[in-house]
Amino acid sequence: MFGRVHMPENVHEGHRDRVKDRFLKEGLDTFEDHNIIEMLLFYALPLKDTNEIAHILLNRFGSLAAVFDAPFEDLIQIPGIKKNTALLIKLIPELSRKYMVDKSNIGERFENVDAAGQYILSRFIGKTNEMLLLICLDNKRKVLFSSMLFEGSINASQVSIRRIVETVVKYSATSVIIAHNHPSGFAFPSREDIQTTQKIKTSLEMIGATLLDHIIVSDDDFISLSQSGMLGAENQGI
Repeated sequence: MFGRVHMPENVHEGHRDRVKDRFLKEGLDTFEDHNIIEMLLFYALPLKDTNEIAHILLNRFGSLAAVFDAPFEDLIQIPGIKKNTALLIKLIPELSRKYMVDKSNIGERFENVDAAGQYILSRFIGKTNEMLLLICLDNKRKVLFSSMLFEGSINASQVSIRRIVETVVKYSATSVIIAHNHPSGFAFPSREDIQTTQKIKTSLEMIGATLLDHIIVSDDDFISLSQSGMLGAENQGI
């Protein structure tokens, strides 16, 4: 009768060390997408062939970004992916967003639409549901407050507008930028987006605040309603 075969603690240790060394020398720019996922999974799956699982994930979801954006429930359906591994994958876009937000925190000053757009894009990293971002500014266009105010369509109800106004008053802001995302569409406003924007603009004017812009985000693209002339001729924008 054959004795039990004892496998090494990590049968891929040499390969994994080479991948890590390559990362330390070159960063991720020279890595293929499957190599990036493979290395990430080292830290959740110490005894499995993560290269094979990386290919399965890419084939299933289509791209690196799509893997990270995939719902938790879909990830745990993949062979070899359990709760801890799926949590690690879902951590990446959230961590990326927090990193970018921390680098451009309170006190940021917007010189132009592009600066505001880049600031806003970083806030929507990994966000797959429609959300509204409110940015309150002082009279020098410096950020006093910046946060996702609520999740759901910007066209929802007057409750949403009331929350915007209450927050602007709380921070004594003189001007405001709002932004929301189109997770599965184009960065182009709908008729309802424009109508709701006008209601928000009017409500802010009643408390002496100015709506500088409404920026719509989709993936890594954005459109400024002010720059596009959709906030009215009198609006000066950023």
